[in-house]
Amino acid sequence: MFNIDEELKKLPDEPGVYLMKDEKGQIIYVGKAVSLKKRVRQYFQSSKNKTAKVNAMVKNIHEFEYIITDTEVEALILECNLIKKHKPKYNVLLRDDKQYPYIKVTTNEEYPRVIKTRRIKKDGAKYFGPYTSASAVNDTINIIRNLYPVRTCKKNMGKIHRKERPCLNYHIGRCLGPCQGNVSKKEYDEMIKEIIMFLNGKEDKLIEIIEEKMKEASKKLDFESAARYRDQIISLKHVLEKQKVVSTNLVDQDIIGMARGIDEVCVQVFFVRSGKVMGREHFILNNTDEMDRKEVLSSFIKQFYLGSAYVPKEILVEEDFTDKDIIGKWLSEKRGSKVYIKVPKRGEKNKLMEMVRKNALETLKQYSDRIKKKMEKIKEVIKELEKLLNLDRLPKRIEAFDISNIQGVESVGSMVVFEDGQPKKSDYRRFKIKSVIGPNDYKSMEEILYRRFKRGLKEREMIKNNEIGIESFSVFPDLIMVDGGKGQINATQKILDSLNINIPVCGLVKDDFHNTRGIIYKNKEIDLSNNSNVFRFITRIQDEAHRFAISYHRSLRDKKVFRSVLDDINGIGKKRKMALLKKFGSVDKIKEADIEELASVEGMNKRAAKSVYNFFREN
Repeated sequence: MFNIDEELKKLPDEPGVYLMKDEKGQIIYVGKAVSLKKRVRQYFQSSKNKTAKVNAMVKNIHEFEYIITDTEVEALILECNLIKKHKPKYNVLLRDDKQYPYIKVTTNEEYPRVIKTRRIKKDGAKYFGPYTSASAVNDTINIIRNLYPVRTCKKNMGKIHRKERPCLNYHIGRCLGPCQGNVSKKEYDEMIKEIIMFLNGKEDKLIEIIEEKMKEASKKLDFESAARYRDQIISLKHVLEKQKVVSTNLVDQDIIGMARGIDEVCVQVFFVRSGKVMGREHFILNNTDEMDRKEVLSSFIKQFYLGSAYVPKEILVEEDFTDKDIIGKWLSEKRGSKVYIKVPKRGEKNKLMEMVRKNALETLKQYSDRIKKKMEKIKEVIKELEKLLNLDRLPKRIEAFDISNIQGVESVGSMVVFEDGQPKKSDYRRFKIKSVIGPNDYKSMEEILYRRFKRGLKEREMIKNNEIGIESFSVFPDLIMVDGGKGQINATQKILDSLNINIPVCGLVKDDFHNTRGIIYKNKEIDLSNNSNVFRFITRIQDEAHRFAISYHRSLRDKKVFRSVLDDINGIGKKRKMALLKKFGSVDKIKEADIEELASVEGMNKRAAKSVYNFFREN
């Protein structure tokens, strides 16, 4: 039994990370501390100066654990990683795990290429970005390839045979053909230098260089080359017209502005590279109503740069924030050189900051209006459903159930929950059918309904006796939807009656093409127009229940196939199984391999190889 008072006495006076857990052992908050002893104890002292949110969290803490680190920077990195992994209920969460695209010039290759990537490696190549969309990267790469006939193939230029036929790009003038020895290394490298100059934002300088080349070609009466250079200059000037110079300071910058709503924050990030805006991105943060701006900004910056492959030299923010110095130290280590986090007060940088802040405010307004309209529309649909079924009350919570099996194998059930018209994924549940053998959807539905509501009744009794807090199964729906007609409704109603539970049940009926056509309620079929809001709403719920059941069934089925084929081979354990699959890629390829090939796999020997070889030929 975890005794909080006793465990508090054991806390060390060292930096680290602490994890607060509820009675189920789920992590509900992750924090870092310079002194674990002082910080964790603060939560369990007088509640007078604490916010309502912190007090609510403390009531749910049943135990905690901590991890000691050598430095505060290590604690900060660990905190970020744990928040990203566990997504605790009481932490501000940046729900954006995207890896921004970059342009990579493979200067680590003999004849470099220009490609799109989402990962930065220390491989000797040059990276440019981040770009806020893949289309922006594609457009830029297309501009480069129109300007310069750079190679696009993945061939190893050092090993290629000169007699090999060149590709189509060479024949249409989109590649200089280094694979054929048609371009010198010096000439190709000159082209790559110009591409890098372009990507560094030095288009003006590049235009000057190309103009000199054009004049030189004209003097030599090489009018074909001169015309090509002229076209390059026109294309570059067209690109320059589209780019907005926002800073005379040519260092790379991220400018971060913030706007607050009632219970959400919009953070806007402008990516400035070499004085030009390369793109922008906004993030909506919820669950921030009782947090001050400094704490929100700190949480955002830690989570944003944890997942970012690139850290610019300068980050502009509108005010100082919690842990600014330690975050600056962490980002400098991540970048490999000093990162400056600045709060501009006047001049050009302050004007940039104001521009980003205004954009954040406008985005938040648009977001709030969009959410408001969406909620109003959902409310109308729920009222329409209530009226259509003549229900006693508004179906604010709807639970939908579905069964999935293939010829009765690995039968599973799913329960999806919609509250106020929105999916509540934390309350979704999966059921592996235990008592039914063969393809019997009615009996399977009875089993999962019985397990769901029997547990719900048990939880209600425990809540009544103050043994537990509110649990998801203790909250009963206002309406139950089952994927099927009268048979499934009767199976559901039989269970509800046996448990003395009164909840309306409707079924979703399909036409001959297996498409939903209407609702069955109280033995009456109600046809719906395909264009009606109610039809779209119930179809969405049905599709979600089906998707959730199918994904679970597929995972169980795959595990069974995976287990039955390889784990039945004598002498083949988990490590050898994984090594075989890594080497050959599939069970079919393993079947085709001979003993020598099998024996060459890491961790295998001749005896194990023979065992695998014989197994597939005897079975």
